[in-house]
Amino acid sequence: MKGNNNCTVRIDDDVESAFQRINQSSSSSPSHRLRPKASSTQPSSRLVSLDVFRGLTVVLMIIVDDAGGIIPSINHSPWNGLTLADFVMPFFLFMVGVSLGLVYKNMPCRATASRKAIFRTVKFLILGVFLQGGYFHGINNLTYGVDMGQIRWMGILQRIAIAYLVGAMCEIWLRNDEKVGSGLSLLKKYQWHWVMVFMLTTVYLVLLYGLYVPDWSYQVPLSASSEVRELVKVKCGVRGNTGPACNAAGMIDRVILGIQHLYRKPIYARTQQCSINSPDYGPLPPNAPSWCQAPFDPEGLLSTVMALATCLIGVQYGHVIVHFKDHKYRLLQWLVPSSGFIILGVLCNIFGMHINKALYSFSYMCVTTGVAGILLASIYLVVDVYGYRRFTMVLEWMGMNALVIYVLVACNILPLILQGFYWNHPGNNI
Repeated sequence: MKGNNNCTVRIDDDVESAFQRINQSSSSSPSHRLRPKASSTQPSSRLVSLDVFRGLTVVLMIIVDDAGGIIPSINHSPWNGLTLADFVMPFFLFMVGVSLGLVYKNMPCRATASRKAIFRTVKFLILGVFLQGGYFHGINNLTYGVDMGQIRWMGILQRIAIAYLVGAMCEIWLRNDEKVGSGLSLLKKYQWHWVMVFMLTTVYLVLLYGLYVPDWSYQVPLSASSEVRELVKVKCGVRGNTGPACNAAGMIDRVILGIQHLYRKPIYARTQQCSINSPDYGPLPPNAPSWCQAPFDPEGLLSTVMALATCLIGVQYGHVIVHFKDHKYRLLQWLVPSSGFIILGVLCNIFGMHINKALYSFSYMCVTTGVAGILLASIYLVVDVYGYRRFTMVLEWMGMNALVIYVLVACNILPLILQGFYWNHPGNNI
């Protein structure tokens, strides 16, 4: 795209306005479409399937957060493996990418678009640190505040913010003037996006399997009420290990972020080695490994590098909406690569590159991205092509307010507010 000195032309700020322009530009052009219901023969002013997808992901998040402790089998996998809860994060990242592919369709001024993307990223980062950095002490605890020396820097919103920024910058700066009329020309137009995906994947794999992980140590309290801490040593001295104790992702976070700034309730504490109630949390079994109580951040730096690939691939699915108007062709452009991603991820898992959410492994990225693409195509077919919206209106509303619902429910803000109203004693609360 050529530069433009006039930076006063408006940039689409939301998915709905962007999609409305896409539909308006295509409503007068002939195309062979799937036959929709009579009530939806006119082009929709918004892509409802995006909101429904986001709403479905929010519902999935609430279910696994509230029922995961009761039904551990749907909770996050303790280490290797894939459960229902493990789809939530990649689904959100995927939808961020799809939305970016629509929002930056009309972009006459790169500088203005870049400033707005950076500003939104900073807002998400600040909100993420505030909500997930330890300021709120969780339900059943009305105290608040965080020691800046112990604050957690990474988190879910922070990862989404970084993915948003990288995806937006790729949309703004890494595109050319190639005319799109086929899948091959679409690939050529956004070839640098795919180069970025390849580079991120290469960096991730080289660091994960190439870095040497030395022995390390951490401190744990001698008891729940004790301020005295015991130094626990973890023996590693390996390279290419993807277990809980000696992986390069954890080492990078300990070196760069500091072990005191990592998540203190690691997912691997639910493994059989670390919990007698596995796959749920529980007391340590006899002769438990030394690393069982060590902090580990599932939204760490190296795993975020691989997570960016999910967002960038989602951007390409958004490009399909922008450049192709035929329903059949859109579905074809989504379903074929999605199936390929799933097959590739399963093969990687079979040959030893395990599906692992905590590390955001390459196989995990492939499988979850493929499932996200197939789910998007299915929702698009039902909602936007055939117009069955009666049973998805609640999901649509939740998708339009996904961030608010996430903050209030998933970050326990609403439970904390309700819990703050009590009679005589904090235990007598709503």
